[in-house]
Formats: sequence, structure tokens, C-alpha cells
Amino acid sequence: MDKAPAPAIILVAAVGENGVIGRGGALPWRLKSDMRHFRRLTLGRPVVMGRKTYESIGKPLPERTNIVISRNAEYAEPGFLSARSLEMALELAREDARARGADTIAVIGGAEIFRDALAVADRLEITVVHASPGGDTFFPVIDLREWRETARKRQAAGAQDDADVSFVTYERRHPKGGGTGHL
Repeated sequence: MDKAPAPAIILVAAVGENGVIGRGGALPWRLKSDMRHFRRLTLGRPVVMGRKTYESIGKPLPERTNIVISRNAEYAEPGFLSARSLEMALELAREDARARGADTIAVIGGAEIFRDALAVADRLEITVVHASPGGDTFFPVIDLREWRETARKRQAAGAQDDADVSFVTYERRHPKGGGTGHL
């Protein structure tokens, strides 16, 4: 009997041209078009995030299994699964993805989680925000020796967008085997 391939681990982030992803625990822009893109990438899949990211969202994302990483073993609220480490969160996400029949696990922030997950990610789904806002939280540098751009679509700012964006996909140059990388 063939074993189903492990779900791919994708990092999903909106990143300013200066690397900024956040300011004061919030997004430094308003981008309705990116919210629609984010929803398409994450709906029906497990999403992994850090506690600060979860608290900035303020509630579990609907129609997704929310897995929140916190060093505090007591941290729990209705609507999400808690994990003490990225490795534990990814294991919960793999189980959930298999149960759902999902082919991806979305890692959605914040900066520390992105930095740690970059080592095991298979794909990056980056919304490049064509602006350079001030901020205090940054996405890790994408090493182009490790990643190659496979798709890019520029979109002009709509009525509810603060800036133009480009939706960019990066694939790992040397695949780790469908999300099976270990920390």
C-alpha cells in the first residue's frame, strides 16, 4: 500500500520591500486583496502560528485548524490546538492535514516562527507589498541560493489596499522531500 506524500510546508507572509511584516503587534498596512489571497492559500488547511500572531488576529481563523505555538504549557483557549514547539506544531499539523486530505500546512507567523520554519519549508508564498513602512518585525532574508522564484503576479492596489502588491512563489532549489524536513 502506497503511503500518501507528506503535506508540503508553506510559509505565507506579506512582506514590505524593506522586509517589514509588522509594527506594534499589527500589520503595518491594509490590503484587502492580500486577505483574499491568504484565505485561498489557507482555507481548509492547518495553520501554524506563534502566540503573538494568534493574539494579534484575536480569534481562531474559521474553516482551518489553528495550531498556536507557546512556551507556556498552560496557554489554551477554545478554538485552537496548543503546541510547545514548532516541531510539535508541525506534527499536529501533519496529522490534521492527513485527516482533512490537505496537501499543505501553512505557517503564518510571526518572525521567530518564520525564521525557524524556513529550514523545513518546501515553498514560500510571499506577498511583496510595494511599500516600505516603518516596523519592528521582519521576515527573514530569502537566500536565493536556497530558493528560486517560480511565479510572480503584480496587482495594482484596489480601493481597499494601501499599496500595490506582487504575489510571489518560491520553491526550495533542493527539495527536502514534501514537508518531511525535521528540525
